Amino acid sequence: MPFFAATENWYDFRDLSNLSRVILEGVADLTGEPVAYVVAILIGFVASFLIFVLPSQLIVGVYGERKLIGRMQSRYGPNRVGPFGLLQPVADAIKLIQKEALTPIAADKAVMYIAPIVFVAPAVLLWAVIPFGPNMIIADIPVALLYYLAVASLPALAAFVAGWSHNNKYSLFGAMRIVAMTISYEVPLVLALLGVVLLTGTLSLNEMVFWQKETTIWVILLQPLAFAVFFIAVSAELNRTPVDIAEAESEIVAGYLTEYSGMKWGLFYGMDIGYALAASALAATIFLGGWSLFGLDKWIPPWMILVGKTHLFYFLFIWTRGTLPRLRIDQLLTYAWKYLLPISAANLLIVATERVILVENDWVDKDLIYWLLAAINIVLAVVIVVGWARVLGYKPDSVPTRPRLVSEVGGYVPYDAAGGR
Repeated sequence: MPFFAATENWYDFRDLSNLSRVILEGVADLTGEPVAYVVAILIGFVASFLIFVLPSQLIVGVYGERKLIGRMQSRYGPNRVGPFGLLQPVADAIKLIQKEALTPIAADKAVMYIAPIVFVAPAVLLWAVIPFGPNMIIADIPVALLYYLAVASLPALAAFVAGWSHNNKYSLFGAMRIVAMTISYEVPLVLALLGVVLLTGTLSLNEMVFWQKETTIWVILLQPLAFAVFFIAVSAELNRTPVDIAEAESEIVAGYLTEYSGMKWGLFYGMDIGYALAASALAATIFLGGWSLFGLDKWIPPWMILVGKTHLFYFLFIWTRGTLPRLRIDQLLTYAWKYLLPISAANLLIVATERVILVENDWVDKDLIYWLLAAINIVLAVVIVVGWARVLGYKPDSVPTRPRLVSEVGGYVPYDAAGGR
């Protein structure tokens, strides 16, 4: 086949896999298939990470997040460097590059240098199984969700190694908190996703999107409780505010990042946003229909639909960061074991029961039944959330406390130098 042979619709930007296929076929003709495999990996890395993730980190994760939080808190946000403050991320990157990367004398220098690299690597691997379109996926493996969960657990190990290597008690405390949070929130997270697997009958992320496309309903409507558990658990594992206790400045200075500076700190900061974007892409794929949009994906490029849904979910991270106060370590762990774990187990039991009913009555292929299940599951989610909170002893105030205007506050009354009031 001649180089860049004519391929039908290779220029169709709704499915960029056509273009990549033409390139790979040309490379295979010129150099052989082994080189084409390497080029395929490079194309996937450039397309997913360099073209999408890194610009999203700068524009959405750094500039957009600071701008939105500023508006939520009645501030302007970045507004000095460049028009509308758009060059602020560039200025921050230049500043970090110029900063000296200090290493404590008592630290384990080799481990301290390796930890940021180990922390960055999984952020690239996660995007291999995210489907940007029907054919736009780097590795369409049958157990993509299992692969994602396995790779997503590696940053916790890198963070623990980073905190331990400093020989600093605050860094060690932060590292221990990372491990405690990961162990605590991984269990309800997996149970919530297991409910989605039972419902769709597959571990493949691309097949989950096709399932939602065929049934014309999103999983978030069928599994609202699983979505809530997923969002809370992912926020904790990503160390996002209000559950960023592993680097709480008011308690342990900066946790496992205390002794890092310069670009070594910048790698941790940048990849925190990268992991949040990857979690948002996973949520958009599993709960929001992925690249499909009720038939509109015939005219709108599917990869643009997924990018929009990813940023929409990332907005939830920004919203909670700008509005909620930080939790204590005991509150966070208690919430995981005593609240999220029981309700995620109850949700799994409900989904398993519904799946058995669907299979036994041959209702799996009937779309209308899923809308009925969505209404039932939304009601059950509210009942479980409120009911279990009452079981644990939570009693909301029947009458909210009203603000009162008083003429005297009372308290300590200072005396002047003469001893009078």
